[in-house]
Amino acid sequence: MEPRNFDGDADRPRSAGAKQTGRVLVIGPYLRVRAGGADAQSESHIQRNAEARLDEAAGLARAIDLVIADAIIAPISQIRPATYIGKGKVEEIAALAKSLEAELVVMDCALAPIQQRNLEKELHAKVLDRTGLILEIFGRRAKTKEGSLQVELAHLNYQRSRLVRSWTHLERQRGGFGFMGGPGETQIEADRRLIQERISKLEGELKKVQATRRLHRAGRQRVPYRVVALVGYTNAGKSTLFNRLTRADVQAADMLFATLDPTLRALTLPHGGKAMLSDTVGFISNLPTQLVAAFRATLEEVLEADVILHVRDISHEDAEAQQSDVDAVLRQLGINPDDSGRIIEVWNKIDRYDSEQREELLNIAARRPEDHPAMLVSAVSGEGIDALLSAIEERLAAKRTTLDLSIDAADGAGISWLHRNSEVLAKELHDGRFDMTVRVDETKRDIVVNRFDAVPRLSA
Repeated sequence: MEPRNFDGDADRPRSAGAKQTGRVLVIGPYLRVRAGGADAQSESHIQRNAEARLDEAAGLARAIDLVIADAIIAPISQIRPATYIGKGKVEEIAALAKSLEAELVVMDCALAPIQQRNLEKELHAKVLDRTGLILEIFGRRAKTKEGSLQVELAHLNYQRSRLVRSWTHLERQRGGFGFMGGPGETQIEADRRLIQERISKLEGELKKVQATRRLHRAGRQRVPYRVVALVGYTNAGKSTLFNRLTRADVQAADMLFATLDPTLRALTLPHGGKAMLSDTVGFISNLPTQLVAAFRATLEEVLEADVILHVRDISHEDAEAQQSDVDAVLRQLGINPDDSGRIIEVWNKIDRYDSEQREELLNIAARRPEDHPAMLVSAVSGEGIDALLSAIEERLAAKRTTLDLSIDAADGAGISWLHRNSEVLAKELHDGRFDMTVRVDETKRDIVVNRFDAVPRLSA
């Protein structure tokens, strides 16, 4: 469905049709940005195409099988404290929702509890803001126990802010018991208490999850496997790339948030080395802070990663704005998105370009600074995958030292230790001794040098 601009044209003719149920009206209440204004000049806020923003909002609604009755852009000049949008637009949207028999109105913005409640009264329909919609998607997609815990925690934190006293169904009194006296706690106070108790329990369970993940990471650190993490905007093709790189079968679909639960698989590098590849939840613009906090246990895989692949859908019309959104989330996690030694930018979906457009894209990539290259790939066709793997191997090797050593073949314990704690690149037996070339982390370099009389390889 093509998004339409809704700017005072409520009286336009509509075609008659059969009544439908479960229909959703998607509204894009986007602020008009004056040329040269503060928002337009903000370096951290790249202005998005309004149609693309609305299309994304409709995609979020379709991701949970909602039927889109219409999708409307409703430009506003300022945010109203009571209803977010002006009174006139509220009336127009109410009339449109009634004519469409829409049971749900999705507002592509973050609504305050009072704004949501007032809109529901005026529109006579359930209202869901962007945060609530994303939480709903995550709730349906979480498959693992960890994912379910994280989503429930985020949802309860969101729901707690929606418990306001003017909701009359939450103002019933619970009587006291005999000597306790008093009217007892109101229903809303009881609900808040129950929610807080459940939040505390979930936080305790998630701490156990974090402890388990730390143990798993410690186990991986004892073997010569480094971690490579995929990050990117939702639907940028991370899972398809994950499957291409690891020959796995993680769900990959042309759908927002197709993948929610994190996945780890072994990655084979060009020269036979191994790494662990982690696929993480996709980011999105205006990602609810509740989700960033709740999914921190999952995103710790990104924090601990040796190399981060920032996967971009370079064919998307809002590719630059999506990059800015991902960079913002990385900064929230304490990761510098400009760290070229750790982050590799991957321009995915180049198969969508014809030969002339692809040549132009290659020229753009070639003009980038040497320390900030862009790897052009197609996760669908496999184009550029070999070059990407080589770049990953090069980044991982840069963080490690290559050493040459000779060890007595009878020293089984020493040979076993090297296999557990280093990457063995070469091993040859000569006159009862193994001549070995190994690659180790800087943290273990001195141990290998001192214990095995190893020497750095100058050509490494």
